[in-house]
Amino acid sequence: MLKVRTSLLIGALVLAPSLALAVPQTPKPTPTAKPAAPATHSWTGTVKSVDATSLTITRPSGTVKEMTFVINDSTKKQGDIKSGASVEVRYKTEGKQNIATAVTVQTKKK
Repeated sequence: MLKVRTSLLIGALVLAPSLALAVPQTPKPTPTAKPAAPATHSWTGTVKSVDATSLTITRPSGTVKEMTFVINDSTKKQGDIKSGASVEVRYKTEGKQNIATAVTVQTKKK
């Protein structure tokens, strides 16, 4: 009786791993990750300086008093952007640069 039980136990131990390999595995679908679009931010203030490639604006309150933005050919500009003008800048951050996507001069309400 002991030999029969031992033989069955050894047979089960030998067959168990091979049965596990014989069960078909369904592959898990790989998620298709879409690259995240860069977040767009907004900042308002007064133009301190502007040239063909950069814009620096300031504001009197807040923890950040001054920010500089890169201006390129794809930057949308509305209004006369000059020193002293009140503007809103929409931008994205790439590395350590703030890239202006849109600059809009704010008109004073009467």
